[in-house]
Amino acid sequence: MKKSSCSILDYKRIITIFILFFCASSQAQNPKGKLFIIGGGDRSDALMTQLISVAELTTKDYIVVLPMSSGEPIESFNYFKSQFKKLTPNPIIMMNYDKTMVNNKVLNDSLQNAKLIFISGGDQTRFMDVVKNTSVYTAIHKAYENGSTIAGTSAGAAVMCQHMITGNQKLQTKYSETFDNIRYDNLETTVGLGLIKNVIIDQHFMKRSRYNRLISALVEFPDHIGIGIDESTALIVRNKEIEIAGESEVIVVKKPKGIIKSRKNNLVSIKNLEMAIYFEGQKFKIK
Repeated sequence: MKKSSCSILDYKRIITIFILFFCASSQAQNPKGKLFIIGGGDRSDALMTQLISVAELTTKDYIVVLPMSSGEPIESFNYFKSQFKKLTPNPIIMMNYDKTMVNNKVLNDSLQNAKLIFISGGDQTRFMDVVKNTSVYTAIHKAYENGSTIAGTSAGAAVMCQHMITGNQKLQTKYSETFDNIRYDNLETTVGLGLIKNVIIDQHFMKRSRYNRLISALVEFPDHIGIGIDESTALIVRNKEIEIAGESEVIVVKKPKGIIKSRKNNLVSIKNLEMAIYFEGQKFKIK
């Protein structure tokens, strides 16, 4: 009888552990926070007011700006602060990390507790070179999981993805804002923050006509959704739902079928591809 009681107790413990693990896994998969991903260009007061509303700032909350993408981080921060101080009374703090600061617990605790984290434009590779595999990366993820809004513009948009477009081409040494054609094994990607899964994001999309680049991304990652965000336009991401905000449009391409790769010049053909165009207020789901 005593042995049977112990077995039941052990069984209950196993069930409890399983439930706690399941709940923790569900929470990790469904973060409480939101993403506000801007395609670069001018940021109107109306768009930034919408960001403040999405972030649901209270009087005790503060905003952190991460300007490491920028070649002029102080100027980038000052530009952001000059606009935001007109729109909200909340404190605005710059955390311009370098390799000597990334494991600073005091700074990272402050970053993790920020209700709104904004990642500046510039060079997305420069940003990830500082934060990948560091406590800063972890702090950003924990902030997002716990309910903070993570925002970014231009390079700050690119870093949101797991597979981040760097802007470089493997088959062409000279940088170009757009791609001249669609070729396989040409698009260079690297590890991003991975806050949004199964999605490839491109920015300044219509302004710089980056259709070839985004379609090239789908050739490399055919199970992903390609999203091109135009300037002065943003994605508001709430788990698996995306809403459009701002002045222009967003292009979504997905489900490439019948991909054939030619041995000549790395050319590619796609038999079928789904494409949609969205503007402000419209919504769509991601997987």
